[in-house]
Amino acid sequence: MTKQDRKDCPPNMKALIDANVILDVLQKREPHFEDSLKIWKLCETERVEGCVSTLTFANLIYVMRKELQPQRIAAVFNATSLIFHFVALDVADLVVAVEKKWDDFEDAVQVATAERLHADFIITRNTKDFVRSPIPAVAPSEFLSLL
Repeated sequence: MTKQDRKDCPPNMKALIDANVILDVLQKREPHFEDSLKIWKLCETERVEGCVSTLTFANLIYVMRKELQPQRIAAVFNATSLIFHFVALDVADLVVAVEKKWDDFEDAVQVATAERLHADFIITRNTKDFVRSPIPAVAPSEFLSLL
């Protein structure tokens, strides 16, 4: 896609992409692989600005630690950084997450990050974990139907 083509696309939506959507593709997890791959492609073609917290990337590597050698970690990082916009974890995100007093602190951090970024959506398969989020949390299939 050329820069001109991108200019003609509808305005970008910004979405914080949760770890499970990324893992669905990296680990080819069925039955979620196809919808998650479509989310990746939307981010790659810049129809959606896909943001990923650096905390999420660290969590991915931890989850996949038995599958990844150091060289493969570099390859995964390089490939995903071409598709997604990595955003730094900010101390303010931690402060906001602590104030939320959620049972799952990592989810609260994700929401705080999404709020700071002014994300339109959080794309996750664990929408039930985000019911108190002020940013709508949607599954990949639901997000695709919104487009």
